[in-house]
Amino acid sequence: MSKRKLDEKDEPTPTAAPQPTSNGASEVSFADLGLDARLVQAVAKQNYEKPTLVQRTAIPLALDGKDVLARAKTGSGKTAAYVLPLLHFILSRKKMDPTSFTSALILVPTRELADQVFKVVEQLSAFCAKDVQAAKLTDKVSDAVQRSILSNNPDIVISTPARVWKCIESSALSVDRLTHLVLDEADLVLSYGYDEDLQNVAKSIPKGVQAMLMSATLTAEVGTLKSVFCRNPKVLDLQERDAEGEGVRQFVVKCGEDEKFLLVYVIIKLQLIKGKCIIFVADVDRCYRLKLFFEQFGIRSCILNSELPVNSRIHVVEEFNKNVYDIIIASDENEVLGDEDQPADDVPNGNVSEAIVQGDNGERMTEKDDAHQDVRAKKKRKTVKRDREYGVSRGIDFRNVACVLNFDLPTSAKSYTHRIGRTARAGQTGMALSFCVPKELYRKHTPTSVETAENDEKVLARIIKQQAKQGKEVKPWNFDMKQVEAFRYRMNDALRAVTKVAIREARTRELRQELLKSEKLKRHFEENPSEMHNLIRHDGELRVARTQAHLKHVPEYLLPKEGKKSLTSGDIGFVPFRKEGKKTRGHKKGKSRGRPFKVGGRKGDPLRTFKARRKTK
Repeated sequence: MSKRKLDEKDEPTPTAAPQPTSNGASEVSFADLGLDARLVQAVAKQNYEKPTLVQRTAIPLALDGKDVLARAKTGSGKTAAYVLPLLHFILSRKKMDPTSFTSALILVPTRELADQVFKVVEQLSAFCAKDVQAAKLTDKVSDAVQRSILSNNPDIVISTPARVWKCIESSALSVDRLTHLVLDEADLVLSYGYDEDLQNVAKSIPKGVQAMLMSATLTAEVGTLKSVFCRNPKVLDLQERDAEGEGVRQFVVKCGEDEKFLLVYVIIKLQLIKGKCIIFVADVDRCYRLKLFFEQFGIRSCILNSELPVNSRIHVVEEFNKNVYDIIIASDENEVLGDEDQPADDVPNGNVSEAIVQGDNGERMTEKDDAHQDVRAKKKRKTVKRDREYGVSRGIDFRNVACVLNFDLPTSAKSYTHRIGRTARAGQTGMALSFCVPKELYRKHTPTSVETAENDEKVLARIIKQQAKQGKEVKPWNFDMKQVEAFRYRMNDALRAVTKVAIREARTRELRQELLKSEKLKRHFEENPSEMHNLIRHDGELRVARTQAHLKHVPEYLLPKEGKKSLTSGDIGFVPFRKEGKKTRGHKKGKSRGRPFKVGGRKGDPLRTFKARRKTK
């Protein structure tokens, strides 16, 4: 399936946006959308107060039988926007024909997203579970087990394109009576190399299937899929203005390669950023280098990368969302590229709080980005097979993320947009902080260097340009390096302990441990399907590097007298996840909470309070 770029003649002419009800769009309820009463009840149980823009716009069109191509930002409720119409159609059909057959197919690019969509289907069908059966094909099970699952003729099948085509080809899955097809994160599906699988699926499904394509961007890939699966679709370009105090505040720090480790140590250890944090790095080795570096200072973190088994990856995300873990170090090997000359994320002119409904011919499309990669000869070594269906920078619903830290800058502005979409979801506030290596500092510290950093300045210029078109600003976050320098020798001590041998051993050991954990998780969930909780932790220390106990505590003589905020010029970088000014338990007005800035110390000096008694005869 070839990717194409739309020419100027394909430009759409926007038609009128859907008009709100007489009561105003903000007062539209799920019951007003004409959904089955059991679905409205399930929505209420999930505490959805009112439909989001994409839900109140796309659901009526889907219920009317139209093909829909919707673009909406991350965290806007796209999953429920297509799951609810699917469930409504299945329930309506079964009133007349109770026969079970696969009538809906949901295709997603990654296993993590498949698991997430499956859970949403379960939640929204809670009051009609006997009438709706869903199956997920992304679990690693034998062909016989998978055939047994599909033999029950589930109403909804959720899968990646490669896995579903394998089942269709082997006759394990019948799509002869398919009525609905959904492509979630449609702009990513082709990027993950599913071209041939999608072409085969398109040939095997009946003509006239209603299609819904959901995406955060409109790209050439989406245009290609639209031409293959859709019939005169309604194109919804939905943009909502962030409310005051909401959205992502974006900052960048220009620093040397070794200074990345210095600054992240100061930021995390001194809690310049509060709340849960996702740290994106360039590759798998980088994950373990940073994790071992953190361990030197007693900072707990867990890892997500394509080498780890899918059960462990899903469990890490679940525990992170339950606030078990605060820091995830994620490698972004399958990052999304895009054409930087013609950004796909242009915000339409006019009132961005309204929906722009376009006709069949059009959306702004771009072609694939030619990311410049410096190819260097490397020693051959055995590598662990990576999961091509892995992806964390898009689609996964990480909840309550206070900060996205781009430890290694992505190679495209589009990938940057997808990364920072992990924070400030569903009307919350958040922060994105990126480290950028200037050209003159590239390769100045070889042990901590990565090849992608060579183009950091070019990529940053594209990021700033793209964000400016959306009315957003990427501000510099300036550190007072004179005060930060006091921590450099501790950073160097920790880095010297994290050798290549230590990284290799940590990588092997972690993979071995996670394989064992994954099997335990699998057995646990099979025996306890309703209990998505386990005592297995993923943020334990690897302890393969030389540890230095003295690094775990910050001595007071290193701390600035003015407090931790003096480490930065101004207060622009300090973005707490929760709103300031709220009283905490035990805090009484007028009473001091104690010393405002102290890390790892004791309340008193034991030598001053020690009293020796004279030995009496």
